Amino acid sequence: MDQTIVETKHLTKMYGKQKSVADLNIHVGKGRVYGLLGRNGAGKTTTMKMLLGLTPPTSGEVLLWGKPLHGNERNILPRIGSLIESPGFYPNLTATENLQLFEALRGVPNRHAVKDALDLVGLPYQDRKLFSQYSLGMKQRLAIALAIMHDPELLILDEPMHGLDPIGIAEIRALIRSLCDEKGKTILISSHILSEISLLSDDIGIMDQGILLEEESLAVLEQQNGKYIQFSVSDTAQAARILEQTFGAKHFSIQDDQNLRLYHMHLSVAEIVRVFTRNGLAVSAAHTCEGSLEDHFKQIIGGEGLA
Repeated sequence: MDQTIVETKHLTKMYGKQKSVADLNIHVGKGRVYGLLGRNGAGKTTTMKMLLGLTPPTSGEVLLWGKPLHGNERNILPRIGSLIESPGFYPNLTATENLQLFEALRGVPNRHAVKDALDLVGLPYQDRKLFSQYSLGMKQRLAIALAIMHDPELLILDEPMHGLDPIGIAEIRALIRSLCDEKGKTILISSHILSEISLLSDDIGIMDQGILLEEESLAVLEQQNGKYIQFSVSDTAQAARILEQTFGAKHFSIQDDQNLRLYHMHLSVAEIVRVFTRNGLAVSAAHTCEGSLEDHFKQIIGGEGLA
């Protein structure tokens, strides 16, 4: 099992009587990209701010590398790079000059840190172009360069592809993936766009109204939401017991009182229907379906809202 780098235990944030984040338990494994998916306002940014100590939780705990963040900030936070909101870059300075300023303020020990960071994100070193002349995609690259300049082990990136065109999105996605695959970074990234997260992430957490609805690896989600057998029966609880006890099935989901999805495609539909009927279940439908992650997320979140 992967070492857990980020873990929250019952993390909760209240603003007055409003719960922004409610009883959150997430787990980010070492060397993986974890996608936090949810509508705007789902609580993703607040969660990330609590992980970075930028806002205190109302209750619950943040563990980083197995240690509580609270009380260990001086040792833990230097190991993290983040992009939460647009950094305060100076418009009349170049990319190199901006990073050199941050380098001096932070006391980064590597004298090649600025050049290395710019090389990594594909921006020129000592270019004369001012920040004010940068495109949105170049500004996002520079923000990521700032986040990785001190060579952190963990990156926390809030909506890093927000506002980019399709080419810019593809470029930033490839950059983030390479930071994980080639540099061994652990990355927590948030987005409200399903296609971004599904193309980028190893693991996915789905948030809605401050609540974590599901946390699973992308591989398992894709497997479970590929082909499946849909059964419409008189009692799904009894059908589930039969699938477990008679057929040894473990991968199925109950949709409601009458509908159940079975993900074991090797099992005989005709034989299952015979056993259901023999046990007094009325079977009104049994057929193979092709699912999708988009359908799954809509069902989990309860309707539209994810691009």
